[in-house]
Order: sequence, then structure tokens, then C-alpha cells
Amino acid sequence: MKKKVGSLLLVLAMAGSVLAGCGQSAAPNNGNSASGGQTTTPAAPTESKLSGEVKIDGSSTVFPITEAVAEEFQNANKDVRVTVGVSGTGGGFKKFGAGEIDISDASRPIKDKEKEEAQKNNIEYLEIPVAYDGLSILVNKENTWVDQVTIEELKKIWEPNSKVKLWSDVRPEWPKEEIKLYGPGTDSGTFDYFTEVVNGEAQKSRSDYTASEDDNVLVQGIAGDKNSLGYFGFAYYEENMDKLKLIPVVNKEGKAVLPSFETIMDGSYNPMSRPLFIYASKKSMERPEVKGFVKYYIENAPELVKSVYYVPMKPEEYQASLAKIQ
Repeated sequence: MKKKVGSLLLVLAMAGSVLAGCGQSAAPNNGNSASGGQTTTPAAPTESKLSGEVKIDGSSTVFPITEAVAEEFQNANKDVRVTVGVSGTGGGFKKFGAGEIDISDASRPIKDKEKEEAQKNNIEYLEIPVAYDGLSILVNKENTWVDQVTIEELKKIWEPNSKVKLWSDVRPEWPKEEIKLYGPGTDSGTFDYFTEVVNGEAQKSRSDYTASEDDNVLVQGIAGDKNSLGYFGFAYYEENMDKLKLIPVVNKEGKAVLPSFETIMDGSYNPMSRPLFIYASKKSMERPEVKGFVKYYIENAPELVKSVYYVPMKPEEYQASLAKIQ
């Protein structure tokens, strides 16, 4: 799907359209009209004058979006190198606060201690929401007993010093088999969000589970263990739905709801839906290639976000972000 979007953007570029975020403008038309037998000659595309490097790191959840944007941006700006790392939201903010990167991908808002570190190093920034995501509860495809789960049951399983060892410890009618748990590591914004929603405090969780900052490791673990249960972002489920079983979560209104584009956007998949962000250094954005990348990101987010199975923000939210950087 990324390639289709990329092809469309390149075709638009060749037609002389404005290529979002790259600082390009289509050359003026020669004044001919297609009517009256006259032929309109498309203007030649303007070469991008941007060059340099854009350094990005942070959330594994936001990574697919930023990677898709980076790929298309570099296609249109051959002299700009965009590097995208994955060290988790917390790891990204550490590098961002130290001035090592230009942009930090984040699956949660910046924390006070991270703000203080940035201020100490004179790093001002823009917080830019780029998409919505829904934390998804997954089990193995062979799991036939779990048809829905409540926040209270998730807390019983995941709270610190949890006594839950077997499925039957959650509900007596479930099997007397050991639950094998999988989830993000402690540097992950997904971990922060999940623990805050489920356990009432970020970073508050049992520790005896298989943890990884790489969501693909979690996918493989859950897919390979009949008694597994884990959580990560909705987009990774969408990419691996043939390997995993998605579990409805009982929302605040008492209805069991599956995450989907519709339920995440309309808010019915609550309280497990959340916004995703990028944080851009104001100093870095003084460089044309960084500002160009951020502008390109926002202007093309609606299509590129969907291309990697995330939920776009509302148009007015993207417009508000564009207004911030102009």
C-alpha cells in the first residue's frame, strides 16, 4: 500500500503539482486550454533544492508512519537522508532531550522530567499529533475461551504482584492452564499508556512477562503459544491478523467493542484509544530539510497514516499543526 501512495505522489510531482512539504511549486501554465483544439503542455517539474539529514528516533508504534513518510519524502528529495530509529518512546525522548535527534516519535505525551531535560539543554519543540491508535488485546488463534475482557480483568492480570498464574484465576470457567504474557518494554509509550489506563499509574505493572520494544517479537510470541495473552497497537494486529485473535474490550458504557478504524475514531473503543505524536525541535526546524520534512509529514499524513493501518486525525487537527510550523 505504501508503494501505491508513493506512485501517486510521484505522478502528481511529474504533473507539476505542488508537492507537499518540499517547498516545490508547479511552474505556471503556458495559458493554452484543452478546449478549442489547443493542447496543454504540462510544465516541467521543479527539482527539489533541499539537502542534508533528518534524524528521528523513538516509538515503535509511530515508526511505521514515520518510515512511510520518510520513504516518500526521500523519493521527492533525493539529496535529503532521513534516518528513523526505534528505541521506544522513552529512549527517543532521552536522545531528543540531549539534542541528538531532530524529531522524536512518541506514543504518549512528553513527561515532566523529559520536558525538564529538554529545557536544561535549551531545546524548544513543537508537539504534533499525527494519528490515532487503539491498544489491542491479543491471544493465540487457538484460544476458544476468551470472547471479551474487562478493564478490571486486565488489571487483575497485569497489576504489580498479580496472583494470576492460570487462566482459571481470571474466570473459573477458563482453563487451568498457565497464562503466558507478552507486552512492550518499560521504555515504550504503549507500556506507559496501558499501565496508566489499566493499573491506574504509568509504569505500574507486573514484571514477569516477555517484554520487547519490537512489536514483531510480541506478534511471534503470541502466535506461537496457545496460552498467550498480550497487547500492542492496532496497526500491528492489522498487519498480522491471520496469526492472532483480537479480543473485544468492555468500554465505559458497558459494551464489548473491538478496535477498528471506526471505533477508534468515534471514541467507542475506550479507554484504549490514544493519539500518537511527533516532537520536532524548533532549532532543528531552522534547517530547511527538517522543516520541509515536518510540513510534508503533516500534509501527507491523512493518506500515509491509512496506508500503514492507523487512523488519521481530523482535517482541522492537521490544519492546526500546519499553522504551528508556518
